[in-house]
Amino acid sequence: MTDETVHESQETRSRRGIASYFRRLANRLSRGEPVPADEEQTVTVAPPAESDFEVGVEREDGTVTLEIEMEWEEEEGAVETEVVASKATFEVYEDRGEQYRWRLVHDNGNIIADSGEGYASKQKAKQGLESVKNNAPGAYVVDQTRDETAPDEGGSKATFELFKDSEDKARWRLRHDNGEIIADCGQGYASKQKAKQGLQSVKTNARGAPVEDTE
Repeated sequence: MTDETVHESQETRSRRGIASYFRRLANRLSRGEPVPADEEQTVTVAPPAESDFEVGVEREDGTVTLEIEMEWEEEEGAVETEVVASKATFEVYEDRGEQYRWRLVHDNGNIIADSGEGYASKQKAKQGLESVKNNAPGAYVVDQTRDETAPDEGGSKATFELFKDSEDKARWRLRHDNGEIIADCGQGYASKQKAKQGLQSVKTNARGAPVEDTE
């Protein structure tokens, strides 16, 4: 049987970004779900209950390499390509005020996140949703009703904030490190638990969600 490289990527990431990637892998592994190898979740692997696991640290010419490798027999774990793992779609549209907005619509028809504000151009709206794609999966969740704060390490460049609105409804918003709110729930929830379920759906589905222009 010939060797085949199904997927390979290389880029420079922050320590927080790398932590987000490993956290996503760990969550899928612990649940026994297919694990996305790429950020867009188009390539997934389904490791068996047990596999060979190897960790190596090497130093060469002033460079340190950390290698983490899992290996199993092909028939014991499936590899899927061209997967659409997300169960949601980003819709970009123009509102009545001729501002561009986006919303993240679940396959069940529910809007699970929106831009919260209008943008002057479609390009700006798409840049905004790309920031959500990049930061939502690894963002920490802090409960502002308990005066919680996000840890300095790990996570992403944004934080999910849980709070109560003026009608005592539970809500969430995703705030970038620069202070800007880049996404919100768009609705109030009857309980904090429901709000957490809503933001978890965004964490799970935002990264691999396709983007569509709508009227």
